[in-house]
Amino acid sequence: MYKTLSLAAAALFAFAPAAMLTAAPEPIVVTKTVRTNPTLYFQGVPSDGELTRQMRSFLGACGWFDLSGDPKAEYVLSGRRESGRAVFTLTTGGAPAGSWGIPLTGNSRRMAQQMVDAIIQNTFKELKVKGFCSTKIAFCAETASGVKNIYACDIDGGNVEQITNYNALCVEPCWFPDGKAIGYSKYNRTGIDVIETRLNPKRSRVLTAFRGINTGAAISPDGRNLAVILSPDHKVDLYVMPIGGRTPRRLTNSIAVEASPCWSPDGREIAFVSDETGVPKINIISADGRNRRVLKSVGSDAVTPDWSGDGKIVYATRVEGVYTIAVYDLKTGENTRITQEPGVWESPAWAADNRQVVCKRSDGRRSALYVIDSWTGKTRLLVSTPYNLSMPAWSRAGSR
Repeated sequence: MYKTLSLAAAALFAFAPAAMLTAAPEPIVVTKTVRTNPTLYFQGVPSDGELTRQMRSFLGACGWFDLSGDPKAEYVLSGRRESGRAVFTLTTGGAPAGSWGIPLTGNSRRMAQQMVDAIIQNTFKELKVKGFCSTKIAFCAETASGVKNIYACDIDGGNVEQITNYNALCVEPCWFPDGKAIGYSKYNRTGIDVIETRLNPKRSRVLTAFRGINTGAAISPDGRNLAVILSPDHKVDLYVMPIGGRTPRRLTNSIAVEASPCWSPDGREIAFVSDETGVPKINIISADGRNRRVLKSVGSDAVTPDWSGDGKIVYATRVEGVYTIAVYDLKTGENTRITQEPGVWESPAWAADNRQVVCKRSDGRRSALYVIDSWTGKTRLLVSTPYNLSMPAWSRAGSR
């Protein structure tokens, strides 16, 4: 079925639900985790309602505490204003657990991000990421028929910003490692190009514009190389090239359709989707084109992989005709389904904490963005608009 599509259509729809082939589903492993978040009671900041509101938003969105209305929660956080700064004190069981101060800058949202970052970084040693609350989520919004643009928001779904403004399809956003630029595929009259847009100040440049399609861009962890799907000879294959370079190196070469590359944390391997076996499956290949292998997955297919910093691959898979989200642990070889709620779940992407996953969920009317806690299975609505939202990508670094 894929081979009957035009190359442009193949780039966007080759691994979409409507184009899937069927196969006997493999059993799904559902691991019931015993991990739970500690509860936290936040007393607020007297006489500063806006800072209190922003603190609550990021404490809830960070995913490492369960906010509670009970003053006897495991953790109690209090705040106060003094001498031009805000001071926050955390206690557990009545014993001090930390105290932090931050200058009152007038930007309550930024202050809250910095303060919650300090609290979770010092409370949870397994959170080996700095500035998590300042990371961003890029996504596509379909504002009209045939028009999709790239937007970005904070981890609580607020501060939504339009990144591109074209009367065209802009899809498949990906972050540069420094969190200061987004790559994406832009459809035009002659084909599909990969564009980079720097965020502050906004400026754009073309990364690839080879004959045929240029899609599925993924930036290597060191920011030097680009994995991309190209079709210069009417074959849809995986290539790697230096950022700003002119000569791509081919990693696959067959009549199969490849899509959705993503890099391993060390930059030595690339995961991608191929229908070489007759149905879409996740493959892994070395960045030099050697050692290709197919990953075991659950469901009738496996698409849109994303690789966490601690060695797990999250992907969408179809079970009983509906897409759900699963995680493959490269260390143990186990597959775990992490969505149980109704709806069609697609296009997952890891957060920098290697725990939370952002994805698209459709309810039959329109699609919105949700965040899944892969440890607890809890979900929360991130962004919902009158428009269909899709293809989220979570930055690994703060963008400010």
